[in-house]
Amino acid sequence: MNLSKTIASIFGIGYIRKGGGTVAAAFAVLVWWLLFRNGTAAAWPVLLTIAVTALGVAVGNQVERDWGKDSYRVVIDEVAGMFISVLFVPLDWKWLLTGFVLFRFFDIAKPLYIRKMEAWKGGWGVMMDDVLAGIYANIILQVIIVLYTQLR
Repeated sequence: MNLSKTIASIFGIGYIRKGGGTVAAAFAVLVWWLLFRNGTAAAWPVLLTIAVTALGVAVGNQVERDWGKDSYRVVIDEVAGMFISVLFVPLDWKWLLTGFVLFRFFDIAKPLYIRKMEAWKGGWGVMMDDVLAGIYANIILQVIIVLYTQLR
């Protein structure tokens, strides 16, 4: 397995035929927790998310030649989407879990133009549906957090 395939599959997680995307999203939550649990400047999560997304576009372009368009083996898109889901969210397990559920819902159901993003060419098509799913999940999660804090 070459480096692009290793990155695209997040160290082989993508080879899990059923549920690989869910495992990759759960892995992203764990990474997020481990990296940022002790606090950090707001720029680092943003930079990490941008870097993973850009890397996903690049490796998506490369592995598409061997694996075909938007292969199930490519799960770096789930990691990027999950990171977007929890950007600017308090680092608490209830919010990480809620973000995870929301992201997986949007990623699987693909409502509100998410499915149309898959039509983009190459790595952009691989990544953008998950980016949009992450944005939708983040917006709803932010609303839930505001309502939760106001009702407490």
